[in-house]
Amino acid sequence: MQLVARITYREKTVEASSPFTFAIIGLIIGFAIGLVCYRLFSKGQRDHATLKQALLEREHQIAELKKGMGSHLSGIQQHLINLRHEADQLEQHIEKEAAEWKLGTSFTATTTQNSSMTTTGSESDVNTPRDYADGKSGTLSEDFGLKDSQKDTDSNKAQPPRY
Repeated sequence: MQLVARITYREKTVEASSPFTFAIIGLIIGFAIGLVCYRLFSKGQRDHATLKQALLEREHQIAELKKGMGSHLSGIQQHLINLRHEADQLEQHIEKEAAEWKLGTSFTATTTQNSSMTTTGSESDVNTPRDYADGKSGTLSEDFGLKDSQKDTDSNKAQPPRY
């Protein structure tokens, strides 16, 4: 009985050297090789790698530009500080010269007013232009610049109604 069970057991198992086993292993290896070749030689993958490399280069260039811009802006800020310092020195020198020449405080008062006006940038002090005529004789009225003789002839003619 044990002998019959062993024979039937051997018939149901697949041996390692059977052609079916070689076919399955060959399909798996062929699929793996095909996948690798597709990844290596595919045009889409090459384009993707090229685009990725270009993106990395652009990001590097942007980082360099940001560094350069930061140093440029700090240099401009330093120049502005130097200009302000020189302007203060010039103002002190002008005040000193005015005192030597005994020009009085009127000169120094006007310079401080001008400097304060330019620094505040107040636009509320500036009058806005008027784009309409005051009354009937303003610059934008219909009869501005007309001579009296033309006024008399125009008033005699009938005017169409205005809406």
